[in-house]
Amino acid sequence: MRPDRRAVLLALLSTPLAFRAARAAMPPIRIGVLRFGTVSWELDVIRRHGLDRAQGIDIQPVEFAAAQATQVALQAGAVDMVALDWLWVSRQRSDGADWTFVPFSNAVGGLVVPAASPIQSVADLPGRRLGIAGSPLDKSWLILRAYAQRRHGIDLDAAVEKSFGTPPLLAEQLKAGRLDAVLTFWPFAAKAEAAGMRSVLTIDAAVSALGIAAAVPFIGYVFSQQWGERNRAAVAGFLAALAQARKLLATDDAEWQTLYPLTGAADDAELQRLKAWYRRGIPPHWGPVEQDAAAQLFQVLATVGGRDLVGSATAIAPGTFWPDAAF
Repeated sequence: MRPDRRAVLLALLSTPLAFRAARAAMPPIRIGVLRFGTVSWELDVIRRHGLDRAQGIDIQPVEFAAAQATQVALQAGAVDMVALDWLWVSRQRSDGADWTFVPFSNAVGGLVVPAASPIQSVADLPGRRLGIAGSPLDKSWLILRAYAQRRHGIDLDAAVEKSFGTPPLLAEQLKAGRLDAVLTFWPFAAKAEAAGMRSVLTIDAAVSALGIAAAVPFIGYVFSQQWGERNRAAVAGFLAALAQARKLLATDDAEWQTLYPLTGAADDAELQRLKAWYRRGIPPHWGPVEQDAAAQLFQVLATVGGRDLVGSATAIAPGTFWPDAAF
């Protein structure tokens, strides 16, 4: 018996309409951003190319003045997602929270010195004045300490004159000659290189030198697991839009000219270095191998940072990594 042609036609026509209606019913995704932060770059590419509309999602950036403010906003429920590191997520989950993590960048930062500095390697740091972006528990500092101990037998914490501070302040101190070297976040390392400074060691290279073979993402999009489970379609659409945006940023130099004002670059030299660091930090793959590498890095960080860093946890908390983020 032949099916009713009119019924078939109506079914075919109504399916995309129902699909679009379901997409339109998705709640907005509120994302905490910094004005010149890398998250804002990706969201701008998504918006300009309509990648969010193509996925049927509604992204609502919420701007903050400082990274700490985005973290507070996430915990207060004022936003749904922010960029943080998985170590924070694991510590929070160990204490009962339900945050989860999707990789954003493998780039974290590096050690920079003036071009004419006699410092050629980490082995030359003892006795020097070292500026460190962040706090004594910053992951870059802990990784550098582990690297110095394993590769050179140096207790860097005791061997250098340490100054902790914000990246802009440390950059000024280095430029003025009041510091000999600075360990800083990657956008500031990129700007330092553009200004004629020299990179001695990147943190991702230090991680590789510690015997952790797979590329480990350091920063990612963090959100509540319960929120993600309630909004799986929206999260999947967001991740698909991100992948398309990153592909554009990885291959199309014209995108960077459009992003110029949003990067905060002072000139084209800074823009080129920011582009190079960003592209180098795009995670090429994320799956069990990379998660195992993250577990190895956790052990390194826990050994150096101790309970102040990881509490009583002996491993990455289950659920730290969002299961649907494999690529």
